[in-house]
Amino acid sequence: MPDIKTHIYLMPGMAANPSIFEAIHLPEDKFVIHTLEWFLPERGMSLYEYAERMCEKVKEPNPVLLGVSFGGMLVQEMAKIIQVKKVIAVSSVKSKHELPKRMIFAKYTKVHKLLPTSLVNNVELLAKYAFGESVTKRLHLYEKYLSIRDKYYIDWSIDQIVNWQQEAPPSNIVHIQGERDAVFPLVNIKDCIVVKNGTHTMIIHRARWFNEHLPTIILE
Repeated sequence: MPDIKTHIYLMPGMAANPSIFEAIHLPEDKFVIHTLEWFLPERGMSLYEYAERMCEKVKEPNPVLLGVSFGGMLVQEMAKIIQVKKVIAVSSVKSKHELPKRMIFAKYTKVHKLLPTSLVNNVELLAKYAFGESVTKRLHLYEKYLSIRDKYYIDWSIDQIVNWQQEAPPSNIVHIQGERDAVFPLVNIKDCIVVKNGTHTMIIHRARWFNEHLPTIILE
């Protein structure tokens, strides 16, 4: 019997680990969930080269790739390398034209290189970078979600985001964006499914919405 289930690979956002997907549950008779994890990039590695390495971890043919935030940018690069059924970008952008003005400003002024990323063990600061919000109330949760504290990785990630060169989105992409996303504001984004009151961390805090809507989004 051929495998008629859809395989979906989940890629977390910058500095985050797969625990951000722990509340995502899809019908097991239709879907098989796999999670991907960040590894430390080699010196001078481009995002495309990083995507090539990440594709080696995808073992199922023609999968669906879902990425959150920077992970959403990465899965779009992966889709240039391997054949995929669909790409789903969550709390992310589809091209350099959707980046907010402050990131475009950073690209040309290099101001992002002045960020105090040496303080990555400060979870509150790391959450500000990765999630775009203050987390004093749920600090213990974010310590669990944000486990990648390597300074070179954080510097590399921020640099790849502000210098992303993608001109146009892939044809098979579905973009899901929160109405109140503070990292990639909705005002800059076109052609997306809007989650009412959704923030940049909605994959965690609005998991019920994803569990309800993802099956249809994946299969349609």
